[in-house]
Amino acid sequence: MKKMAIYYLLMGFLIAACSTDKMADNGIDGIIGTWELTALEINDGSASSEAEFAQDILDVLSASDCYLLTLIFNEDLTLVTQDATNYLEIGVNSSGTGLDVPCPVQRDTFTTSYTYVEGTLTFTDENQQSVTVDALINGNTMVISARDLAVENFNSEGNLVFSRR
Repeated sequence: MKKMAIYYLLMGFLIAACSTDKMADNGIDGIIGTWELTALEINDGSASSEAEFAQDILDVLSASDCYLLTLIFNEDLTLVTQDATNYLEIGVNSSGTGLDVPCPVQRDTFTTSYTYVEGTLTFTDENQQSVTVDALINGNTMVISARDLAVENFNSEGNLVFSRR
């Protein structure tokens, strides 16, 4: 009987020690890293033409590994934002069949502080306003409401999708 009790006790410790029960996606560790804006999710049936155009632009740029917005969350709770949305040059390709969107070279960089607790991201923007958004993280994908984040030209509707580099 004692041997069985010791066996179960040891098995319990072993299972607890090997557990991968991490809450990293909801805690600060889940957001740390470099995140690039890769897509805009919209409702294709009811989306505005502005949202569809923004989605097309992101699709074209992402396909060529060009990212308009990069968010770098550091362990010291600093957030570095690299934003190229103000430098977009949008045209039609030479054959007139699609978009011509060269990857912007110039970017605005802003550094601030942030907190991330249980899926809620709070930071101070360049206008010294506190911004709080839901940042849903699943593995290497983060989704934030486009309206809530208010990225210029990509804030009409839908969700901004970021991929961790």
